This record gives sequence, structure tokens and C-alpha cells, in this order.
Amino acid sequence: MEVHLLYPMFLMVLLTLVVGIITVKARIKSVKNGEISAKYFRLMDGQALPELVTKTTRNFNNQFEIPTLFYVVCTLYISFGLESLLAVVFAWLFVALRIAHSYIHITYNHVLHRMLTFFGAFFCVIALWVNLLVMKI
Repeated sequence: MEVHLLYPMFLMVLLTLVVGIITVKARIKSVKNGEISAKYFRLMDGQALPELVTKTTRNFNNQFEIPTLFYVVCTLYISFGLESLLAVVFAWLFVALRIAHSYIHITYNHVLHRMLTFFGAFFCVIALWVNLLVMKI
């Protein structure tokens, strides 16, 4: 069972990689187009950024916030050798919502849609933690 949680964890790693690549491409394009100076990236300060650079950078940073709780809880399930279909369902739902959140954030950036996917994913992580605690009691 524990192997099943590796797959959604790995997909989250791939999402982080993809968002990172999109972020780098947006930065390079903005420098080439003259929208921003390459010197900006020394301290990430000094001038206004194009919207796409801001969105992709913030989304990339988001991949190291709530997902950290996801990686920890999934690792604990695996470490404790716990089998839970509910955990697998919430893990996959978390990943699907995080993919949707990234897509929304980087593309049309509708705040309500982004917020709903964010809190949906956050709920999944909380559910994973509660389920883990119940299983360990």
C-alpha cells in the first residue's frame, strides 16, 4: 500500500519541475524582450516585473509551502507502514487540486477559482493528517 503514496508525491515533484521550467522561461523571455533587466534577479529588487514573471515566480514559491505538509504526511504513512485507501484518495485529490491551482494561477488567475483550489488542497492535507492521527491512536 505505501508505494501508492509515492506516485502522488512524485507527481507533485514533477509539477514543481514543470512550474520551475515555466518560471525560468518567463524570466528569460522578459529579459530578451527588454521588459526587465537581468540584473533584477541578483537581489530580486529594483523594478516592476511583468505579470507573467510575477505569477510564475509566486506559483513556484507556492510549491514549497503547503506541499511540504503533504510530503511529510505521506512520508509518515510510508514510514509507519500504514495502509489507507482514504489517504490514497486524498493524496491524489491534493495533487489534482494543486495542478489545477497552478494552471489557474499561471494562466487566467481568477482569484476565486485559485482560492477554491488552494483551500480544497489544504483540506486534503488536513484530512491526511487527521486520518494518520486516527490510525495511530
